[in-house]
Amino acid sequence: MADGFNILLIEDNLEHLRLTKYILEKNNVSGEVFVVRDGQEAIDFLYQRDKFADPTKNPRPHLVLLDLNIPRVDGKEVLKTIKSDQMLKDIPVIVVSSSDREEDVNYAHELGASAYFSKSDGFEKLNDALASINTLASKGKQKPL
Repeated sequence: MADGFNILLIEDNLEHLRLTKYILEKNNVSGEVFVVRDGQEAIDFLYQRDKFADPTKNPRPHLVLLDLNIPRVDGKEVLKTIKSDQMLKDIPVIVVSSSDREEDVNYAHELGASAYFSKSDGFEKLNDALASINTLASKGKQKPL
């Protein structure tokens, strides 16, 4: 995908996964979406190990959409891992979470999340928020590997 970018969507809830993919399609987000369903898979994908070892099938993402409430390794730990690793920290991470707790929002911003969108704000606000990710992902695309 020469003109597009790679989006890693980390989401365990099937309905939220479908909704997010629908919104991205509806807003003509020009990227290929790779889906993992828990935090351990996310880390394995980012480090291209185990079942994600083939970089042609599992390329480095230009943007990460991260739910905080995911199994195995929670989203906060995944965000911390990304932003503390020299090779990954330049990838923009957008937290898309059902939590709108102030401490979660503050934590995400302190660790370096590019944005925080609450699923509980409703479809229209989530749609508007996700429609803006072309800009954020293109910033991630400009970074060298």
